[in-house]
Amino acid sequence: MSGIPFSSWLPRSSKVICAPAVRSLIVPETSTSPAPARALTRAAIATAMPAMSDPNFSRTLTFVCEHNERGALGIVVNRPIDVTLEALFRQVEIPLDDAALGGEPVFFGGPVQFDHGFVLHRPVGAWKSTLPVGEIGLTTSRDILEAMAAGKGPGEQLVALGYAGWAPGQLEDEIRRNGWLTVEADIDLIFNTPPEERYDAAMHALGVNSANLSEEAGHA
Repeated sequence: MSGIPFSSWLPRSSKVICAPAVRSLIVPETSTSPAPARALTRAAIATAMPAMSDPNFSRTLTFVCEHNERGALGIVVNRPIDVTLEALFRQVEIPLDDAALGGEPVFFGGPVQFDHGFVLHRPVGAWKSTLPVGEIGLTTSRDILEAMAAGKGPGEQLVALGYAGWAPGQLEDEIRRNGWLTVEADIDLIFNTPPEERYDAAMHALGVNSANLSEEAGHA
């Protein structure tokens, strides 16, 4: 999936460790046989576990937008970067006069195609290039940015650079090895909870205290 291109324009202070087209996460082996992975569907949230060794995904929530025989694709929804929508819109030469919107952060969506933009939004709407995921849309076309600038965009949106991608069977294997805990997506958490509170809020919804979570945790 190709997002909205922004080239290599990010400020030098926007540091991120990038990865190849398909991420290869190394999760520590355990001495016991891994538990069967929970069936993973679209519109799930993958919550990074303490066993996560990839710094790109430590304490992240990833909204899984697509999962099929070709692999999986998701957007990290709780890691803002030091780039605002005002700066992003200025780079793509779209006038933006809404100061409140312009002050919102852009998010690190994942290490794949970090120079491309992806917009998660509700409602789905009718844009040129949108993947509907339940009541959320993932749009990769410029028209949604133009509509946002004109005050005609979706009611809720999260703009991210890059995405997380997994080869066939890779995400399931990482779940079996306690790399991720998967839960049904809470859409309000994505759009209405402050980014710094989303990880703990997702854990709290499961009745889990993330501070006490061990590397041997299982699946919800």
